[in-house]
Amino acid sequence: MVVRIDGSYGEGGGQILRTSIALSALLGKPVEIINIRAKRANPGLQPQHLTGVRAAALLTDAEVEGAVKGSTRLFFKPRDIKCGSFDIDIGTAGSISLVVQTLAPVLLFAPCPTRIAISGGTDVSWSPPIDYMRFVFAKVLSLFGARVEIELIRRGHYPKGGGRAVLRVEPVKKLSPVSLEEFGKVLEIRGISHAVNLPSHVAERQARAAAEVLAKLGYRAEISTEVRADGLGPGSGVVLWTYSESGSTVGGDSLGEKGKPAEVVGREAAEKLAAVLKTGATLDPHMADMAVVYMALADGRSRLSTSEETMHLKTNIYIVEQFLPVKFKVEKQAARYVLEVDGVGYSR
Repeated sequence: MVVRIDGSYGEGGGQILRTSIALSALLGKPVEIINIRAKRANPGLQPQHLTGVRAAALLTDAEVEGAVKGSTRLFFKPRDIKCGSFDIDIGTAGSISLVVQTLAPVLLFAPCPTRIAISGGTDVSWSPPIDYMRFVFAKVLSLFGARVEIELIRRGHYPKGGGRAVLRVEPVKKLSPVSLEEFGKVLEIRGISHAVNLPSHVAERQARAAAEVLAKLGYRAEISTEVRADGLGPGSGVVLWTYSESGSTVGGDSLGEKGKPAEVVGREAAEKLAAVLKTGATLDPHMADMAVVYMALADGRSRLSTSEETMHLKTNIYIVEQFLPVKFKVEKQAARYVLEVDGVGYSR
C-alpha cells in the first residue's frame, strides 16, 4: 500500500522529503510525495534533495518517478537494502549533512556495514554543520545503541562546495529506547572554530568570542581552531557541543559570511548553546526533529526533552506517524518540552 504525503504540510520543506524517503526505504513501503517544497521561493526538488533520493534508490534498488530538478512530485518504491562501499557526489554546495540524515536510519538495518563517501557542502546555511553531525548527532544516536561515524576529509562552503566526508554505519538488530529528561550537570564544553582560505585570526577570534560568552555564564569551553587552505572556500564557522553527567549532548553553531565579523559568529554559536543549557533539555532544536525517527523505531518507550517545539519537530512527528503505528506525546514542562513515544522495536 502506497503512503501518500503532502509535501506542503506544516514546515513544508525538505525535511518532509528526507524523512519520507528514509522510512520508505527502511520499511519497504512505497511512498508518493506531492507539493514538494511548495512553500519555498524555489519549489520542488533541488540538487541536494535529489542526491538523497538517488542515494536511497541506489541502496534499495528502488523504482523512482519524478527525480528531476524542480519536480514537485516523487514516487519511490524500494526493494531490498544493500550495503558495502559507495561514493556520492552532490555536485554543488548542497548539504552533506542532509544526505546523512536521509541515509543513516536505513543503513542501521542494512545486512552489513556500509561506508559512503559524500562530496558537497559541509558547512552551509539551513543545515546542521558537519561538525554538529560528527559530535552531536552521532553521539545522540549512540544512546540508542547505534554506531555511526562521520569523518571529515575536506570542508566545502557555499557557493563552491567541494567538501568531502565519509559516513560509516554498523548495522544493529534493534535500537534501544532512551529515557533522558534532565540534562544534568555539564561535564565539559568543546568546540571547533574553523576558517578555510582565510587568515588564521578569523578562527581565533571566533573561538575567543564564543569562549568569552560562555565564561560569563560560568562555563569553561575548550575550543580548538582549524585553519585550512585545501578547500574551494573561503568560509568559516563555529560548532560547540557539551556532554553532561546524564549522557546527553547538545550543540550550538554559527556560520561565517561576507561582512559578518568573526566575533559575531562566535557569540551566536555560544548564545545558541547557552539558550539550550538554560532549559535543561536533553536535545537541542536541531537534534529533536532528527531524533523522533529513532525514538519511533526503538524497542520500547523513549522520553527526551527539547528546548523548543519547532515547526520542523511537529512536521517530522506527523510524517513518522504516517509510516509507523506510533503516537507521540509532547508536553510542556517548565522551560522545556518532553517528547514521549512507544517505539515499535523495528528489526529486519
